[in-house]
Amino acid sequence: MGKRLNMNDTFLSVIIGLSLLGSCTSKTGQKDEVRLITLDPGHFHSALVQKTSYPQVSNEVYVYAPEGGDVTEHLKKIAAYNTRAESPTQWNEKVYTGADYEEKMLRDKKGNVVVLAGNNGKKTGYIRNAVSAGLHVLADKPMAIRVSDFEQLKECFDIARRQNVLLYDIMTERFEITTMLQRAFSRLPAVYGEQQEGTPDDPAITKESVHHFFKTVSGNPLIRPVWFFDTEQQGEGMVDVTTHLVDLVQWACFPEQIIDCPTDIALLDANRWTTALSHAQFREVTGQDAYPDYLQKDVRNDTLHVYANGDITYKIKGIHAKVSVIWNYTYPEGGGDTHYSVMKGSKAHLIIEQGKEQQYKPVLHIKAMPGIDLDAYEKDLSGSLATITEHYPGVSLHKTADGVWQVDIPAHYHNGHEAHFGQVTANFLAYLHDGALPEWEAPNMLAKYYVTTQALEMAKKK
Repeated sequence: MGKRLNMNDTFLSVIIGLSLLGSCTSKTGQKDEVRLITLDPGHFHSALVQKTSYPQVSNEVYVYAPEGGDVTEHLKKIAAYNTRAESPTQWNEKVYTGADYEEKMLRDKKGNVVVLAGNNGKKTGYIRNAVSAGLHVLADKPMAIRVSDFEQLKECFDIARRQNVLLYDIMTERFEITTMLQRAFSRLPAVYGEQQEGTPDDPAITKESVHHFFKTVSGNPLIRPVWFFDTEQQGEGMVDVTTHLVDLVQWACFPEQIIDCPTDIALLDANRWTTALSHAQFREVTGQDAYPDYLQKDVRNDTLHVYANGDITYKIKGIHAKVSVIWNYTYPEGGGDTHYSVMKGSKAHLIIEQGKEQQYKPVLHIKAMPGIDLDAYEKDLSGSLATITEHYPGVSLHKTADGVWQVDIPAHYHNGHEAHFGQVTANFLAYLHDGALPEWEAPNMLAKYYVTTQALEMAKKK
């Protein structure tokens, strides 16, 4: 079983780990031993993997992609990282844009880790070909957007096991500090009590994510590829962003436990609906004036309707959970993508909010259940804080109302979504160094894609 980085470690611990890895002597621990291949980068997440440098990763990166705007935008972001004033990177991008880009990548084998973040309709096939060729894969979510992809993904994990290569998806939200602390407090019986089972109408775990089509990335307005708005290529919201939410349910409620699908999972309900984009909004976010033929199916009265939204209610190991994703065109002034989460224990609810009242910054509250002796509970809560601060020095609590405490988090822990890509990559590099994933990671990846793809089928039948 591979090395398990403690997800409760701080970002500082991850950086220390990177420095130590630079002196390791295993196959993928020596300096420059990891050589990245970027395949068909159509999503900005492919660039964010390279926003940080890593001691054991070579600066030479081989890019294979069809010629066009996707690869151009990707290279612009890498160039910006190389030329920034603070901590510039030194990536040397070797680019091939012939029509046979994938075949040439597989023939050349210039690197040993393929980074995939782009057209999700092609992704599962890319994964299969890469692992079959004996290449490790670090893939952005989702790795499967339909049931047929999920069946192929199961084969991909079998192939990766036979080829002795790693297949891993990029779960950045495990490194968001309020999420990490919510998980940590839920592991303390004196604070949380026992995990409640909930009901379909009152789930024990609720997670909702609000995203936006028009936003800024690395300080610049994001240009989305036109295909991003085609659910046959990008996937519906239910199989895209909800991947993170389903992952967090598993990761927080059943840490380091194997989720067996479909035995441990029962889908109860699923719904989907569209977000409307005006022609002017489509032009602003893509830079293109005309809707292509493949989007005409979703255009009514010159307005594009994208199935970007969805919710899933299900049971996992007897616990009722609900995950929801909502896409708006853009966020209000001072806002951004937001996350809402509730975990319900017998002693307290752990609640993350990130709305206007929180100035669009995630805030974690601990809310004691009615009937709890608040004086005794406050003593238990204070006594348990030392377990938290052992991993997160500086974290404290203050009471905001009777039975409600806010978790105060030092600013340096809020390093931002873009930094989480470096943390995920560091984690993946540690697994490469040890030559294996933890035993629970592969089955749990399959479990979450089972949930999302089966839920989509359920919603479509309505």
